[in-house]
Amino acid sequence: MGLAGIKDVADRAGLSIATVSRALSGKANVSAKSRQLAKAAADELGFVPSYHASSLASGRNHNVGLVVPSIHRWYFSSVVEGVSGTLLDAGYDLTLYNVGDRPERRHSVLNDFLLRKRLDAVIAVALVLSESEIKQLLAIHRPIVGIGGALAGASTLRIDDARLARTATEHLLGLGHTRIAHITGDAELNQDFKLPGIRRAGFEAAMQAAGHTVRPEWVVSADFTIQGAYASARKLLASAAGRPTAVFAASDEMAIGAILAARDFGLRVPQDLSVIGMDGHELGEVFGLTTINQDARGQGALAARMLLETLDAGAKRPDKGTPPSAAATDREYPTEFLVRNSTAVPAA
Repeated sequence: MGLAGIKDVADRAGLSIATVSRALSGKANVSAKSRQLAKAAADELGFVPSYHASSLASGRNHNVGLVVPSIHRWYFSSVVEGVSGTLLDAGYDLTLYNVGDRPERRHSVLNDFLLRKRLDAVIAVALVLSESEIKQLLAIHRPIVGIGGALAGASTLRIDDARLARTATEHLLGLGHTRIAHITGDAELNQDFKLPGIRRAGFEAAMQAAGHTVRPEWVVSADFTIQGAYASARKLLASAAGRPTAVFAASDEMAIGAILAARDFGLRVPQDLSVIGMDGHELGEVFGLTTINQDARGQGALAARMLLETLDAGAKRPDKGTPPSAAATDREYPTEFLVRNSTAVPAA
């Protein structure tokens, strides 16, 4: 006998071809008993489902495009982990586009790669897509989920960076600190969602509301890495006369850089210098870092689930298109304030 076809499996299992197809492709609307019968028959006959055939039938490729500005940064790699784990569990392939900071590369991804037939949907991380770019994707029935900022007409998932930066600063103010420094991101990191600028604005708003001026020399920038912030924090802490008693860093890695710089000057954290970060980096635990955990991996997993729900809803509609943009949701992802031992009342 040649290769078993889906009809042979259906005959052996005593089920309809449609039910077998749904059961073997992992669709939800199949009873556990039918799923078991279909699997057993497929195993006995050595039937291997052809994804090519099933994608022709469903109009789906079981492939999602993920666009990120960078892959080596902690936040992006954590989001990628969350997205890929969820998609793999759902039987989807992932095509990763790492656009970096090169505009021409980004342009070819958005205007060529993503429009090719082999993708069912797109997840864009920390990218501002123009209205025409979004329209183009929606016109060819590619649902989009953006992580990290609002995208008009597309579903988005984000944290409230300004409010969380205020919360982090208010934690230091509440302990009695008034001499507070801020480590922000370099100018070129502000390209898309202006994240460093938004966190800095939240810091400045909290300081102003408490009636404290922000000393310009106490706002230093780095590249969101431990090494970069270590160098910037050394400059910040070099002069004993004008030294802050606390630092709010716009990321956990930069907060860790500040802790390492403080050690070089014999400053104890938190007795001589309080340090707070923002992100939920795994290393935060090792350094006892007070931070706001934004669970980047969880954000990736939820974005993938949102996308899969949209695709399933689209498959149930007769025109097989993406549900109208009215279905676009803008969700704020829940965060968790973690008070560890890197922040304390300032020394008398």
